[in-house]
Amino acid sequence: MEAEICTIIQPHTQTLPVVISVPHSGTLFPDNLKNEFETEQFKKLDDTDWFVDKLYSFAPSLGMPLIKANYSRWVIDLNRDPQSKPLYTDGRVITALCPATDFMGNAVYKDKRNSVVPEEVNKRLALYYTPYHQHLQSLLSETKAQFGYAILWDCHSIRSRVSAIWPTRFPDLILGTADETSASPILIQQALSALTESQWQVNHNNPFKGGYITRQYGKPHEGIHALQLEMCKDLYLNDNQTEWHVERATEVQSLLQETLLRLAQTQP
Repeated sequence: MEAEICTIIQPHTQTLPVVISVPHSGTLFPDNLKNEFETEQFKKLDDTDWFVDKLYSFAPSLGMPLIKANYSRWVIDLNRDPQSKPLYTDGRVITALCPATDFMGNAVYKDKRNSVVPEEVNKRLALYYTPYHQHLQSLLSETKAQFGYAILWDCHSIRSRVSAIWPTRFPDLILGTADETSASPILIQQALSALTESQWQVNHNNPFKGGYITRQYGKPHEGIHALQLEMCKDLYLNDNQTEWHVERATEVQSLLQETLLRLAQTQP
């Protein structure tokens, strides 16, 4: 029997108008696909947003629901357009809806396929992609019904250096707001204000402006505000960016809590 598509952790009582989404920390694969992936790649799963769900595990205790994908982004990427429309057109490497390569262009399947056939893509859309987005939409709708609006915080991490995307080290924290269209100006300003009070370098919409989730759900005129936070993995992992680092993670969690509480207390 296959595992659940996602895990939703509800607070005892939702007291804040924020929904936390973690679409890329899943590591599961359907049984029928496991043997198709290149062995060494399968061992590392290097594009995984390792432990991001753990990083935000405080959210339900603050009164915010958290939804986490359980399957790997190599099965299907929940933060890509379902019609495979590219998120960027500046020449950077962009992995596909159903990736055949990692961020560095290395093949992830044993047969070195360049793409996943449309029939298989459609199957994965139905089995894994659509259910996650249905659950996310339900959480946002319920939050809006309760508070009059909802704030979606989409959580990501990435290796500090990925030369196929960015020539140098990434900024430590990158807030994405779809060129300031996915959330109200006051919410964007509050998020930036909180983040920039930290010790880390903060960029806004460069080099990441938010993926499909931010762009799809962020509709301020309809009362849904979406913001994406990308961060370098070595902010909360060890220097190899593979293992949880208690002291670093605790420091980052403090900043995340402060940022989310400020957002939650701000009327958009």
